[in-house]
Amino acid sequence: MTIVATDSPAAPALRRFALRGYVPLFPPFAVLLLFFAVPIGMMIGISFQDPKTAQFSLGSYQRFLTDGLIIAGLFRTMLMSGLVAICVTVMAYPVAYFLARSTSRWRAIVFALAIAPELAGVVLRTYGWLIILEDRGFVNDALIWLGLASSPLPLAKNLFGVVVGLTHVVLPFGILALLTSIQGIDPNIEKAAQILGASRLSVIRHILLPLSIPGIVSSLLISFTMAASAYATPALLGGARFKVLATMISEQIMFYINWPMAAVMAIVLLVLMLAITFAGGRVETRLHKKLNV
Repeated sequence: MTIVATDSPAAPALRRFALRGYVPLFPPFAVLLLFFAVPIGMMIGISFQDPKTAQFSLGSYQRFLTDGLIIAGLFRTMLMSGLVAICVTVMAYPVAYFLARSTSRWRAIVFALAIAPELAGVVLRTYGWLIILEDRGFVNDALIWLGLASSPLPLAKNLFGVVVGLTHVVLPFGILALLTSIQGIDPNIEKAAQILGASRLSVIRHILLPLSIPGIVSSLLISFTMAASAYATPALLGGARFKVLATMISEQIMFYINWPMAAVMAIVLLVLMLAITFAGGRVETRLHKKLNV
């Protein structure tokens, strides 16, 4: 047996060679440190300040936990984001499946239509939905003209309008997440199941859906986090009475000049998204292990 001494002349050269592999990580690490970690640290520090004296205080955290309007805004944010995540994933799945399996010329057209919403700004898309859903908008005018409604339906300035607008904004990301997952599933598995007598519904239920769980979880998490942090769509389609954490943070900064309270809300929103992302990753891992047993 040959033993290589760690203090040989070649050891320092090997260590230098190994360290060179970490050099490409320095630029992105510096960017994350400067533009993410440092601002987050400053925001955490501001959250422990008193709004009037700038001294150390837990008053903003206490107010967050005891203010009914803020708690209602937190639950409204979670409800809105959850509904958007479900709607996006359900609507994106058939589109992603078609894009993953189709070889027709319509595939390019459908793919272009799927990502077309991202070619326009969020504000422009939101104003478009506002025109469609408002009291004198296209939908209400059509329903009244057809005799299906006697008065305008409340389609905007509420939860429904915000969910519709955010679903439209986030849908392309859900399609891309599911498309990547479905493309990784061998289509021969589906064909083999059908040859053995499985119906199309059974193939989808017992083969396609379980194997595409990573994409489903990714779509849910991406949609939830994007909806929870959205500002323009809830502010425009939700109106002044529909308040979520993103719009409440803006109010604390723009109108009340209460930076500590805004920092607390932002930290809670960040922790909420990180916790849900962590929980989603754990669920995905457990389901993946269960299916591979």
